[in-house]
Order: sequence, then structure tokens, then C-alpha cells
Amino acid sequence: MVPRLEMLRTGVVWHRWLRPRTARVRAENLGCREVASGVPPLGSKSLGVLNIFDRGLKRKQKNWAAQQPEPTRFDYLREEVRPRDSGEWRGPLGLQAQVGSQIADRVYDIARDFPLALDVGCGRGYLAQYLNKETVGKFFQTDIAENALKNSLETEIPTVSVLADEEFLPFQENTFDLVVSSLSLHWVNDLPRALEQIHYVLKPDGVFVGAMFGGDTLYELRCSLQLAETEREGGFSPHISPFTAVSDLGHLLGRAGFNTLTVDTDEIQVNYPGMFELMEDLQGMGESNCSWNRKALLHRDTMLAAAAVYREMYRNLDGSVPATYQIYHMIGWKYHDSQARPAERGSATVSFGELGKLNLMLQGKKSQ
Repeated sequence: MVPRLEMLRTGVVWHRWLRPRTARVRAENLGCREVASGVPPLGSKSLGVLNIFDRGLKRKQKNWAAQQPEPTRFDYLREEVRPRDSGEWRGPLGLQAQVGSQIADRVYDIARDFPLALDVGCGRGYLAQYLNKETVGKFFQTDIAENALKNSLETEIPTVSVLADEEFLPFQENTFDLVVSSLSLHWVNDLPRALEQIHYVLKPDGVFVGAMFGGDTLYELRCSLQLAETEREGGFSPHISPFTAVSDLGHLLGRAGFNTLTVDTDEIQVNYPGMFELMEDLQGMGESNCSWNRKALLHRDTMLAAAAVYREMYRNLDGSVPATYQIYHMIGWKYHDSQARPAERGSATVSFGELGKLNLMLQGKKSQ
């Protein structure tokens, strides 16, 4: 069942900031390595990698969002706010908190402690507040936005903040027992490399638990903008960033070296007063489009037409409009000899046909 949330109008947000400075990472069992925010110089990129997103712009968007005086006004899915049917609208930062709590639940399902953990793309630390010091001994939080790290939420776990990019983690091999990531990997240009970096810094038998937007996220907004721009301007450009398909995610995790994989999807639908409120909330979340081929300006008439199309095609009975967020949850383990492995091919002593006969025999005995 898809959860729904009614909401009212809140605030408006925009985005500005500066390029991060060099960061140095020190820890007792970590190496020390200088990186330009964990990011290569502007204009550089890995060979053979599609350069889809403007990572510099994404840093600015996230930095601006983290600087807002009341970011908690967006927390409409936190556990401590009103029930879903209360009629109060909260913004998309609450979506990050909600997904963070879901990732924490998956961590608690693993019956072990994690002396050293890493949060990749931590934002303001939405995930850390749902973990406790009995499960995680020390928590390293990395993000490309220094303002997010400076304004991180309080947690009982000892934390270290590191300015670093998801694709260029400044840590040594076999460092962390646990790596988590909540709603940040959908903005990296080289997702295979980012997953390989995560696998690299994990200890053997370490686990990665993550979540990212994907699939048909914001398809209502995408269709409305495309239809309106085509009708008013004779063509359209991409205004919603491309997302990874769930069918590709398992392959990418396996390619990065993870095993015992689990991938599942969750769909959250949020109702907004209109299209403009949705777009304002995406800015407040730091989730505005940063594709290189985005159109710099949309005409006023096109925007008004898109809002009308959105309302006409998707509106609810109460006049609100829905926005769909599709979230991929993933779990992967780094190989260790102690892990359970499948038996060798051909080593079975009973065939599936014989098992079927056994089932029929048991059913016959029960009927007697």
C-alpha cells in the first residue's frame, strides 16, 4: 500500500554557495590522505564515464539547503510529527529522515555491532539520529556540502565529519565494518565507481546498507513539464534528472564485488497543493535538477501551462496533486571465508522431482 499524506502550504526556498576547501582525514586506524573535498579538480573526469551531472552545482544546491534557518519545517515524514491524516504538510527533508529510519531498521536487523561505520552522502545526518551507540561505536559522516556537515543533527554516537565526494572516498582499504548511504547516490556520475569505493573501504564481512531514488520518481512532474514545453515552445529539454532502473542495480552491486545481495523497492506518494509547491520543496531539499543539458530558463507561460497540465492529469478529489518517490533499498556484503556459500554444482543428493514426490506422500498421510 502506498502511503499518502495531506498537506498545506509552507515556505519557499532557493539555492546559493561556494566550492569546498581541501579536507584532511585522521583517525587511529585510518590512513591520512589529502583530497580536494574528496573530489578531482573541476573539469576532470574518469575515462569512459558519462558526465551527466554538474557536481559543482549539486554542491551549491545542497549547501544552500543546509543553510536555511528552519530546515525542520520540511520534516513531514518524521516519526515525531503529526499523523498522516492530520492535514499538515511537511517538506521533503522529512523524506530523507523517513528513509534514514528505514535504513536504520535494516541495520538493526543484522545481529552484530559495528565498531566503525561510515555514512556516504550524509546530508545533515538524518540517518545517525536513528542509530545508537550500542550498535555503532564511531560514525564517520561524509558529504560534498560543508554547510550540511556544519549543521548536522545531534546524535549520541561519536561522529567525525569529512568533506568528501561519493566517488572519491578518502579512506584506506578494509577500514569500516558498516557503510550506509541515504538518498545521495542518484546524483553521482559514475555509480559503478562509487559502489566500488564503498566496497573498497569495507572490511571483509562488512555490509553496505543504502537507499537511492530511482525508476519512476517524479514521473508526474516530468510528464507535465514535457507536455507543456512541447505545446508552448515546440520541443522539450530534460527537467527531471535520469534515474537508475532497479533491474540494473543488482548487476552494479555484483560488479562492484558485493555478494549476498538484497534489492527491494519502496514507493512513497506525497500530495501537494500544486506543482510550484513541489518544486519549491525540491529546492529546499537540495534535489533540484543539475544535469549539464538542463534548460537554464523556462518561460512563465510554460510553467503556468505545466502546472495546469499537472493538476488536470493527476489531481486528487480534494484538489491536491500527488508526487511519487520511488526508492531502491539495497544490502550487499563484502566477501569473507566465514560467510555461507552455495554448494558446488552437481553436489545435490536429492532431485526436485523426488522432493515433489515427498510432498505428495506427506499430503497423503495428513488426509488419512
